[in-house]
Amino acid sequence: MRIAVHAFDGITAFHLAAPLLVFGEVGRLGLAQGWTITVWSSDGRPVRTSEGVLLGDLAGPAAADDADLLVFPSWPEELPEPDGTMTDLIRDGHERGAGIVGLCLGAFAVAGSGVLDGRSVATHWTAAAELAARYPAVDVHADSLYVDHGDVLTSAGTASGLDACLHIVRTRLGSATATTVARHLVIAPHREGDQAQYIDRPLPDDAVGPIGETVTWALANLDQPLSVTELAAHARMSPRNFSRRFQEATGMTPARWVLTRRLDEARRLLETTAWSVTRIASACGFASAVTFRQNFTAQYATTPTSYRNRFTQHTTAARPQPASP
Repeated sequence: MRIAVHAFDGITAFHLAAPLLVFGEVGRLGLAQGWTITVWSSDGRPVRTSEGVLLGDLAGPAAADDADLLVFPSWPEELPEPDGTMTDLIRDGHERGAGIVGLCLGAFAVAGSGVLDGRSVATHWTAAAELAARYPAVDVHADSLYVDHGDVLTSAGTASGLDACLHIVRTRLGSATATTVARHLVIAPHREGDQAQYIDRPLPDDAVGPIGETVTWALANLDQPLSVTELAAHARMSPRNFSRRFQEATGMTPARWVLTRRLDEARRLLETTAWSVTRIASACGFASAVTFRQNFTAQYATTPTSYRNRFTQHTTAARPQPASP
């Protein structure tokens, strides 16, 4: 996959580094063939980051012409309107089937091109009101980490860009590959796009306290019924208090969190085992194979069998072939 990442004078090094780090790790670890990254600027000249680092040897706009993924990691803080050349570049890429990604303030460039008219969009929460006022044809989701329409993805700021890029890896290469990348980068392997951008009580990494202990227990028992009542009982809390505390800690309701984790595990099993759909449904705590299929299709717009076939084909294609005798 050919990836073109846009840079400009004043871009922060972190915003630019997020897609380069995640997508570059795919290539460095040999997890897929043909993943190349090109950094380009609007005139092909060097740019200076907000930290004062001069970045040279950049490509020009032509780098976007044959890219499979166009990434806008941010946008100038003054939020200038994208000029006609930029909007044409984004629209042309979208029309020929390239994925369009606007991370953080990069959502302004993407929304300005019109490819998100009539659809939802995410950006940094501090700029959400400005984005909604400037582009009334889009539906701004001020709390979402990222919003993926398949052809166009936008995300909130800073670390949410890492989440969005990992989501792209997961979508194109599978959850096992995304988990491997996350493990090497020592970052969380999966946060749902509709999780809140900021939460009152972040879940501790070492899973201490009743909420953390219950999360750890639930992940080890996904094949069991995990109602709010049962989760609350494990945490020794009332269901009402548990639900409130859980959403503060995770940014999701208990029911949504459980369903997401069940589907995560189902994807892993589809990618890494030859188990039947019925067995996977049972192992992940779904009442039946039918219920599993319905939830899986609703979440990923594909059936479990089609998902498995897709990533089985990817694994076979990516595996180095023996040399001809």
